[in-house]
Amino acid sequence: MKIDILLGLQWGDEGKGKIVDAICPGYDIIARFQGGPNAGHSLEFNKVKHVLHLIPSGIFHAEKLNVIGNGVVIDPAVFRTEIGTLGLTLDELIERLVISTRANLILPGHRILDAAYEHSKGNTKIGSTLKGIGPAYTDKVGRNGLRAGDILLKDFREMYDNHMKNHLTILKNYDFSFDLKEYEAGWFEGIEVLKKFRITNTEYLVNELIEKGKKLLAEGAQGTMLDIDFGSYPYVTSSSTISAGACIGLGISPGKVGEVIGIFKAYCTRVGSGPFPTELNDATGDLLRKTGHEFGSTTGRPRRCGWLDLPALKYAIMINGVTQLFMTKSDVMSGIDIVKVCTSYKSGGKECREIPFENLPVEPVYKELPGWKENISEIREFGKLPENLKQYIKYVEDQTGIPVRMVSVGADRQETIFRR
Repeated sequence: MKIDILLGLQWGDEGKGKIVDAICPGYDIIARFQGGPNAGHSLEFNKVKHVLHLIPSGIFHAEKLNVIGNGVVIDPAVFRTEIGTLGLTLDELIERLVISTRANLILPGHRILDAAYEHSKGNTKIGSTLKGIGPAYTDKVGRNGLRAGDILLKDFREMYDNHMKNHLTILKNYDFSFDLKEYEAGWFEGIEVLKKFRITNTEYLVNELIEKGKKLLAEGAQGTMLDIDFGSYPYVTSSSTISAGACIGLGISPGKVGEVIGIFKAYCTRVGSGPFPTELNDATGDLLRKTGHEFGSTTGRPRRCGWLDLPALKYAIMINGVTQLFMTKSDVMSGIDIVKVCTSYKSGGKECREIPFENLPVEPVYKELPGWKENISEIREFGKLPENLKQYIKYVEDQTGIPVRMVSVGADRQETIFRR
């Protein structure tokens, strides 16, 4: 039995949570493989919106097993708060959720360090979510992290105190004031909540279940263009957001990978600093932001909006080995007379279709396509979509060589059109 991977092809916020929730009836296991509380996966059903940060998006399906894999970094305080917002009992959550012993913990010191590092950068800030993600992964790679399995050990508190001493020593080098008690608030309570869940070697568990014929969907966080290696460095996240990261973040061999589902918006958005060639600092950008409710699920910050970037999309498809595309937010573009798609970049008088190594300004080269004015939120069949929208989708398929198998026409799980 193969596993499928679902991930974002842009700068995050592509609508992964909704899509996982919509397709998870076809899977037995939903597993997060990287990232942490910097993720914000939005789901909407029965007119209620849920935002998940650490919990996999299959949690609302009673018969599904949800896995927080070894590649994820967990903030116990965030975990404790999040499970209290789901409308599920603790017993239901314990039944549905399992946590890897090898998942690293985000300590209060990591959050303080994150804020101190960002503060020290002044005008060169990278736009961190200040959730402690970067420092937690730094400790992990530096072989100096605490892991979920450690909370079950008798000397865990001593281990924690030693780590905090190291963090406080580093912080002496920064002009940054903080209240440790404020950062520790809820953290130890979160540890006690975590202890109630099944913390196990999930790499064994998921491989055994796959061998028994169970279907697994690996749920990515952030997006390809925020990948630590292949994103717009240094304006990236601290984990591997691409399909290869699912193998590392869950302990699954590449030979077990089946479909790679790439999600992209009909336009582009980005939160925080970093290059964004098709960004629209005009009325159209404002319209996309307002109509699409483009504000960060985790930070609340307004998202930067722009036209679809084909060179970046093709790059993400190549890096991930995408086998099928899912397009979201097509409803947001209804009412725009002419929509544009970036086909290449101009830099230094030359035209190129590759993502440049340096984060230098480039001029996007656009192709114009006719827009669609119809309200499509009630449509449930692909053939009934506006002709101009279907032509827009066909253009993307022709340019990428990958079929668009799903079109989202609204935020609710029911507002989804699948093509077979």
